[in-house]
Amino acid sequence: MRSLLLLAILLLLLAKVSAEDWTGADEKAEELIKEIHPNYEPWFSPIWEPPSGEIETFLFSLQAAIGASIIGYILGYYRGKNAQNS
Repeated sequence: MRSLLLLAILLLLLAKVSAEDWTGADEKAEELIKEIHPNYEPWFSPIWEPPSGEIETFLFSLQAAIGASIIGYILGYYRGKNAQNS
């Protein structure tokens, strides 16, 4: 397990990734729509937009962590419940 973690860290450090490679699907879709139909008007606008990309990334990561925690809790609960009944 430890060697796998070290390998993952090494690969991340060696990867030469530009900021454009980390753009989300929303931004890529928006660019494609503007390319296909330059006069397109969105149906609605966001209620609130984060002041920077770092905050947006943090909120997305926080959302993923909360979701993973909930799923992990549910799986652990049912695994423990099944182990108790056996």
